[in-house]
Amino acid sequence: MANSNVMTKPNIQHSNPLAQSLLKKLDYDQLTNCMRCGFCLPACPTFRETGLEPESPRGRIALMKAVADGLMDPDQAFQDQMNHCLGCRACEPVCPADVKYGQLIEQARDAIEDHAVHSVPVKGLRKLIFSGIFPKRSNMKMLGGSLAFYQQSGLQKLARGTGVMRLFPQHLREMESILPESTSKGVVEQLGTFYPAKGEAIARVALFRGCIMDVMFAGTNVNTVKLLSEAGFEVVIPKAQVCCGALHAHSGEMDQARSLAKTNIDVFKRAGIDYIASNAGGCGALLVEYDHLLHEDESIQTRDDARWFAERVIDVSKLIVDKGRIPAFAENKDTGGNVSITYQDSCHLRNVMKSSAQPRQLMRSVGGTTFIEMKESDRCCGSAGTYNVLQPEMAGQLLEHKMEHATNTKATFMLTSNPGCLLQMKLGIEQHKPPFKMEAQHIVDFLYERIVSDSN
Repeated sequence: MANSNVMTKPNIQHSNPLAQSLLKKLDYDQLTNCMRCGFCLPACPTFRETGLEPESPRGRIALMKAVADGLMDPDQAFQDQMNHCLGCRACEPVCPADVKYGQLIEQARDAIEDHAVHSVPVKGLRKLIFSGIFPKRSNMKMLGGSLAFYQQSGLQKLARGTGVMRLFPQHLREMESILPESTSKGVVEQLGTFYPAKGEAIARVALFRGCIMDVMFAGTNVNTVKLLSEAGFEVVIPKAQVCCGALHAHSGEMDQARSLAKTNIDVFKRAGIDYIASNAGGCGALLVEYDHLLHEDESIQTRDDARWFAERVIDVSKLIVDKGRIPAFAENKDTGGNVSITYQDSCHLRNVMKSSAQPRQLMRSVGGTTFIEMKESDRCCGSAGTYNVLQPEMAGQLLEHKMEHATNTKATFMLTSNPGCLLQMKLGIEQHKPPFKMEAQHIVDFLYERIVSDSN
C-alpha cells in the first residue's frame, strides 16, 4: 500500500534547464514538510544579520519550491541566495517538522553547479581543488610540503616584507597571516597505522584523519590518537582512506562526494573496527550521513555498507565520554594559577553529530581551570568550510559578533573542535587583539597536553 503522506512531484517540463534539474534533484517531500512556522528564523545567522525572509531557511525553501512548481525561474538572485547560506544547519534542531534543510541546500547547489558557467580560471581552479588536490593523498602531502617550505624557507617573510601579499584581497591576506605550521608528514608518517591502547583495550577505533587536518593540524591528529589510547582504545589509521567529500558536497560536486564516500566505506569496512573517530566537526557531519549520500545507489550492498559506516562515526569527545575511560588530567600550570577556558561549538558537530555536552564535560574535568560558557557559543563563527573565502563580508560580520562574546568571557583559551572554526577564531583574535592573552586551540590539544601519564 502506498504511503499517502508521500507527495508526488509536479509533472512539469520546465523550459529552463536549471529549473528542470532542481525539480529532479530536490526532495519534494522535504520541500512540502516545511510548515512555514518560522521557528528557524532566529536560529539562522544570515536572517539574523539581514532580517530578510529570503535569507532564512524558510525563505530559501519557499524559493526552491516555487522553482520546482514552475512559479519562478532560478535566476541569478535565486542562485546567490542558495550560495549565501552558511550550511550551518542550526535550523534543523529547532524545526518541529524535522525538515532536512541541509540535504535540500546541497541538492540545490548540486543542480546549480550542473549548469554553472564559470570563467576559465575559476573552472581550472575548481578542477584543481576538487579533482586534483583533495581526493589524492599524494597531492595533499605535496601541498603540505610546499606550504611548509614557504613558511620555513624565508619566502613567507619575504612575501610580507616586499608587499607581494598586497596583491591579494584583504581577507586572503588575513587568512595567510594565521595559517599554522604545515607539514607533508601526517599522522601515519609520524605514528604508523596502529597505536595500542593504554591498559585493557575497550574497543578498536579507526581515526578519520581528514585532509586539511593532516596537513595543517597533523599534531592534533597525533594527539587525538594518543588521547584515544589513554582513554582505552586501540587505534588504527587506515592508510588508503581519502577526503571525506564535505567540501565537494557543499560546493555542488555531489558525484565526486559519492565516489570518495564509496572509497572510504570500503577501506574502513576492511579495517575490522568498532568505531570511526572524527576530530573535525565538518568532516564528521558528512561521514555520519554517508547513508543518505548513497541512499539512491543502485547497489543494495553499497547502501547497506553506507549505513554500517554512518552508524560507527562518532566525535572524539563523545567517544571518550560515552565509551571510554576519561583520563586523569593534571592541575593546569600554564600561568601558575587558575586558567579560564571557553568553547566555540562547531555547527556541524552540535547540529548534526549531536555532540555538545561531551566536550564541555571533558573541559570541566581538567583541574585548575574555570570553564566560562560563551554567549551564543552555538552560533556560527562564519568559517563554514570555504564560506569565509567566498563570502567574506557576511563571514566578517559573524566573526565580529563572535569576538565580542569571546572577549567578554576574558578566557585564556578559546577551544573548538573543528579546523575551520579554529582558523576563524585565530583570525578573530589576530584582528581584535583582546586586552588580555587569549589563544585559540583545538580541544584535543588542550586536553592531551594536560594528561597525567608516565609517557606524556
